[in-house]
Amino acid sequence: MAMGSTGGGEGLSSDINVTPLIDVLLVLLIIFMITQPMSRKAFDVQVPPEQRSQQKHQQSSQIVLELKPDGSYAINGQPLASSQLAARFHEIYDPRPAKLLFIKAAPNRKYGEVMEAMDIAHGAGVQVIGFTPPEPGK
Repeated sequence: MAMGSTGGGEGLSSDINVTPLIDVLLVLLIIFMITQPMSRKAFDVQVPPEQRSQQKHQQSSQIVLELKPDGSYAINGQPLASSQLAARFHEIYDPRPAKLLFIKAAPNRKYGEVMEAMDIAHGAGVQVIGFTPPEPGK
């Protein structure tokens, strides 16, 4: 009688052992937590401070690439096709010792288009890229 109550004659248990599964999931969680900060990339951007001066048309040696709302490009107000950007950047920046470019993008332009223009500028030798602040009232 005492032997029948100790169990063992019931057959096989069909319960799933979840302990190894939890161990594997915890190891994967730790791996992802460690690798996530290493996959982040930073991009340094210099934005000039907003100026409240009324002088709009000053003659300077600064180069401003405009990405206009209609999808076109302009360098210092001169319209340009996207296929001509690389040649124009080389023409401008090859003789210059200071390779600085300001980008003025319309709010409706996509991030990829701005990055493509920046890649073309870097390929032409531009070392520093800054962004112009948005114009007040626009």
